[in-house]
Amino acid sequence: FLFLCYLYYIRSPLARSANLFQPKETMVAPKAKSNRSRSLPNPNSILDRPALLKALDERGIVLKSNQIEGLYQALHREHYPPLQKFVEKYHINEAGDDIPDETPLKNRIGRKKNRNKIQLCKQLLDFLNDPNNGFTTICSKVDLASTSKDGTTTKLAVRLHDNHVVESVLMRYVKKDGSRASLCVSSQVGCAMGCTFCATGTMGIRGNLSSAEILEQMVHANRILAREAIEQNTLQSEKRKNLDLVRNVVFMGMGEPLNNYDNVVEACRCLIDRKRWNLAHGKITVSTVGVTPRIRELTRDLPEVSLALSLHAPNQKMRSEIVPAAKAYKIEGLIDALDQHMMAYLKNRRGMEYSGEERIQESSKRRAMIEYVMLEGPTSSFECAHQLGKLCENRHLVVNLIPYNQTDVKDKLRCPSIDHMRKFQEIVTSYKTFCTIRRTMGADIASACGQLVVAKEKEAKQKERQKEAIDIEDAALQTSAERASKQPKVVKKYSLVLATKSATEKPKSESDLERLVKPLAIATSIAATCFIVTAAIFVRQSRR
Repeated sequence: FLFLCYLYYIRSPLARSANLFQPKETMVAPKAKSNRSRSLPNPNSILDRPALLKALDERGIVLKSNQIEGLYQALHREHYPPLQKFVEKYHINEAGDDIPDETPLKNRIGRKKNRNKIQLCKQLLDFLNDPNNGFTTICSKVDLASTSKDGTTTKLAVRLHDNHVVESVLMRYVKKDGSRASLCVSSQVGCAMGCTFCATGTMGIRGNLSSAEILEQMVHANRILAREAIEQNTLQSEKRKNLDLVRNVVFMGMGEPLNNYDNVVEACRCLIDRKRWNLAHGKITVSTVGVTPRIRELTRDLPEVSLALSLHAPNQKMRSEIVPAAKAYKIEGLIDALDQHMMAYLKNRRGMEYSGEERIQESSKRRAMIEYVMLEGPTSSFECAHQLGKLCENRHLVVNLIPYNQTDVKDKLRCPSIDHMRKFQEIVTSYKTFCTIRRTMGADIASACGQLVVAKEKEAKQKERQKEAIDIEDAALQTSAERASKQPKVVKKYSLVLATKSATEKPKSESDLERLVKPLAIATSIAATCFIVTAAIFVRQSRR
């Protein structure tokens, strides 16, 4: 009964307005909602194809599939300009007038200047030119673009329409024999997997990205490469050749891609579309912690894309300790699903099953990847190296050892020495498994998954606490002039705390606090009376 009275008390508006007995620091931020659905942007992105088709249908505009494909191909050729500007340029091209090219970056599917090779119907053009059509080209914007000192890595903080921020990492690999640009994209805001070494895992899940929001990260990255190519005039440079566009996309950013399956698959299909980004199938890699049913679905729907399994430990017990989601899926099932995905593409090309020897020979042409983060501790021991080698033996998998990029997580983790990692690599390789150590990039700009967003959020929360947290004992004694002159302080112990909405808001009076205590005092009195009556009845019954 007392517990029910207490629940009634803490649910009252006055009790919620005064945060009493807060542990450690005051003004703790509310936990993020676990609902993965998010509101649609308004205006919406033109890259959201289902939403566009729905809007066209509502206006009675009926188009064939090839007309929709033509629209996206034309937008891609023009590098996704504002819609009204796109329509204006379309009409100028139709008239045959010459206009200056504001985006001289060549396109893999449109290297030559053209005069509207793709014909769009008048109804569609009028819809695109209508400022009230509910669509825009890009809904997100780049809040921060931080480039490493060596110029190889750029970390992008992309702000979405609802003020959530996700990260993308643009990596440039400059080599004499051929350079390339790769993009690491996010698929979710936060992540539900809770990996102990991952900064994104500390955020929890806040929502899924739409396919359009995933593709917009690609647009932002290509625009950066375009500006660099124009500023540095390196389009014809052999050393930096092929750095004008993103050639590889990896889903290794924030979130678990297979937990946002439909949107990730739609984005992959757009990336490999020959009329749009036209990426090679093997140049798209989906990385997963290991959701076995979804891996098998991906094998059925998109066997062409590459798959990477974030293993991080060679046995089920160790893996469950650092990857909580691993408890639901056994390692043996994951490795089998990975193996089946690796062979599915080859089977589709050949149209028949492989024998044992043929399978080993053919699988060497297409290898799935196992990612293994190197942390100081038992998972990086040489015994684990032997276990990992045996697990991958005769499977023609690529083991990629990832030096840990230190993040601000609960447990202070570190990366082992390079000599230790090389010895670990030698042991795995002794089992005839191809093993590499990933090149570290962007450590000076917090390029690891979720680092930048988590750091910015913590900084913002700390500033908010300093502004809003105030000790009630001091507030009761201070005059308004003193409160204006003194800076609020954060209380880091169990104390009676009043969280005000602003530094100028007046604290609660003593009468307000008395009204808070009154319901609990009445409930306690009633409970005591009931207890005494019950005890008297019990004693009376026992005497009989």
